[in-house]
Amino acid sequence: MPELWLAWLAILGGFIGLVWSADRFVGGSAALASNFGLSKLIIGLTIVSLGTSAPEIVVSISASLKDAGELAIGNALGSNLANIGLVLAITALIAPMPIQRHLLTQEIPILLAVTLLAGVVLWDASVSLTEGIVLLATIVPLLYFMARSKKAHPEEAEEIDEEEIPELNNQTATLWFIIGLGTLVASSEILVWGAKLVATDFGISPLIIGLTIVAVGTSLPELAASVMSAIRGHHEMALGNIIGSNIFNILTVMAVPGLISPPVMESLVFSRDYLAMAGITLLLSACIVIDYLLRNKSQDGPGHARLGRRIGTLLLIAYIGYYGVLFT
Repeated sequence: MPELWLAWLAILGGFIGLVWSADRFVGGSAALASNFGLSKLIIGLTIVSLGTSAPEIVVSISASLKDAGELAIGNALGSNLANIGLVLAITALIAPMPIQRHLLTQEIPILLAVTLLAGVVLWDASVSLTEGIVLLATIVPLLYFMARSKKAHPEEAEEIDEEEIPELNNQTATLWFIIGLGTLVASSEILVWGAKLVATDFGISPLIIGLTIVAVGTSLPELAASVMSAIRGHHEMALGNIIGSNIFNILTVMAVPGLISPPVMESLVFSRDYLAMAGITLLLSACIVIDYLLRNKSQDGPGHARLGRRIGTLLLIAYIGYYGVLFT
């Protein structure tokens, strides 16, 4: 197909646009919210947390409007797989990440519950309108619970309070918000067009493209941010941010196709792809809990639990193994 080179160029350009615009969009949004008096805690729990999933959300909307809901679902599942098996794994190999107690009492249980909810939704290899509404509506009580928990335990809110919120006046913040949002939408349109063309040319489903090329591409912002933080020695928030991103990927990115154009997919979306995501999520959770408990019983004492190189290597092997299954 003569247009194939143009499709690959569109995918590359779409990724670059998504990475650049997501940062500008979140920065402008956070600055506006701060200027209007919204607390850093709320900004961190909403704009910053949801902002890490902005590329996936916009791509999901664009794909669903083009009747490519499979690509959107693949993007959600594949991004969660990439976040754990690629982003966290590589970051852990560069610099071990501390495991905070609140991860065990809040984020991990929420992630496991949301992952189970995703399994219920994908059991019949479809996402209905009702299921999309349930997924999206779950965000409201979740944010309420997290906000109350952080206020009740201020020491656990320090991570969010330290989030960098640009100091911009309203005019500049509004400008970056509009530019960021517009570029996000345009980049997602270009990316989805290229991805559909490549899928058609190679005779594979949009689900596979979403699970691989698009998923890894939309996880690039998390990978870049986590690796740079680790190199600079500021990697305390990487683990919590990735877990939060995976939670919102399921509740927002997966909900969008059900709301716009409910997709019916091949059964492998549950038996292969969802179970792979659930499996690597359980593996990460088990590693975090076991390491935390063992370290607390050792001479190191509380606060020395780490997501280190051994766990990072294990997660990376699991991720590579999934690709082996996917293309066998």
